[in-house]
Amino acid sequence: MLIITIFYAAGLFAAPLESGYSMAPRASASSLEKENAFMEARYMVIDAAEKYIDTPYRHGGLDKNGIDCSGLIYLSFRDALAVSPPRSTTALYSWVERIPKDKAQAGDLLFFKTDNSAPVTHVGLYLGSGRFIHAASSGTKTGVIHSNLNEQYWDGVFVTAGRAFPEASLSSRPASPENAPESKITASSIDNPGRTDTQPKTGDSTKNKWISVDDEWLLIGAAIAPSFNLFLDEGPFFRGFTSQLRVAAAINVFSTRLIFGFEIRPEYDAALEIFRLPFTLSLGFDDKYTIFAGPVVCAGDASLRKIERDYTDGTTWIGTLGITVAPFIWKTKIGELAPYIEGAWQYHFAVNTDEQNVKADILAGSRFSTGLRWTIPVN
Repeated sequence: MLIITIFYAAGLFAAPLESGYSMAPRASASSLEKENAFMEARYMVIDAAEKYIDTPYRHGGLDKNGIDCSGLIYLSFRDALAVSPPRSTTALYSWVERIPKDKAQAGDLLFFKTDNSAPVTHVGLYLGSGRFIHAASSGTKTGVIHSNLNEQYWDGVFVTAGRAFPEASLSSRPASPENAPESKITASSIDNPGRTDTQPKTGDSTKNKWISVDDEWLLIGAAIAPSFNLFLDEGPFFRGFTSQLRVAAAINVFSTRLIFGFEIRPEYDAALEIFRLPFTLSLGFDDKYTIFAGPVVCAGDASLRKIERDYTDGTTWIGTLGITVAPFIWKTKIGELAPYIEGAWQYHFAVNTDEQNVKADILAGSRFSTGLRWTIPVN
C-alpha cells in the first residue's frame, strides 16, 4: 500500500502531458528528442493562443465570437495538439504540476486569485520575460490580450505557475520546415523582447513599486447626452444637452486601477437659457464609475423665465461637481462604446427673491443626463 501511495503521489505532481497524446515522444526516444518534442509542443500551444488575440470576452465562450480565460487555454491545447485539458480554472489548477513563478517557462500556465470566490479565479498562458496572454473580463481592455506579470495588479494577485509539459532545458525552439515560416512567437523573440513585432506593449512598471502604467494607458474619447427636466411641471421634458471631449490615463496605484482624466464639456441649458463650458478633472475605477469637478464659464443670464426666477450665472472656479456611471462597456473595432448616466451639481443660486421654490432651485442647481460615450484606448 505504501508503494502504491508513493507512485500515486508522484503521478499527481508530474506534468500531465509527459505522455498520452498523439505528438508525445515515444518512451524509447533520446533525451534530446524528448526535449525537442516538448519544446515544440509548448510553442504550438502559444501559436494557437495567439490566433485568438482580440477575441472578445464571453463567460463560457469557446469560439472567436467570445471566450473566457479557461476557454482560451482549452482551445489552445485542443487546436495545437488535439488535447482536451480541463475546462475550468480550478480544474486546470489541479491538473498541472505547480511550480514557483521563477521556474515558469514559455508554454506554462499562470494562475491568479482576483476575488475570494475560489483559491484561483483566473488563468493565463506564459510567453516568457514576464509576459502572458489571457482572456480578461474587466479593465480598460477586455478579451484576449497580452499583459505583464511586472504590472502591480497582476503581481499582487498572482498565485502560482503550473506545467502541462515537463521542464524544458533547450534555449530555442526546434527548427522545422513546417513551422519556421508561420511561427509568430519563437524562443529567441521571447527571451529577447526587442526582437519581435508581436511583443505586447506595456508600461515600464518596474520603475516604481507602487505606481505602474496600465497596458493601454492613454484614453481619448467623446460623449453626448440629452439632459432632463425631472422637477418642474413647467417646460419641456428635455432640458438641453451636454457633451464632452476627453483625454485620460489608466494607472495602477497600490494594485488598484485608476483612470485620471481631463474633460471639456460644452453644455446648453434650455431651461435656464444659458451656455456652459465646464473644464473638469475626473477620477474613476475601470472607467465605469467616475467623479468629476472643475471650473465653469457661462454665457447668458440664468433664469427660469416662465416662473420669473433669476439665478447666478454659474461662472466660478468650482462650478460643477458630479458622478458618471457607465455599467456596460462594449468593445468594437472603432473603440469602446458605453451608455452612461450622469448627475451633477452646478453653481446656480436664486437671486433677488425671498420666495421659496424648492423644485425650481433643485432644477437650476443640478443636471441629470443619459447618453453614449465613445473611447479609444491607445498603447
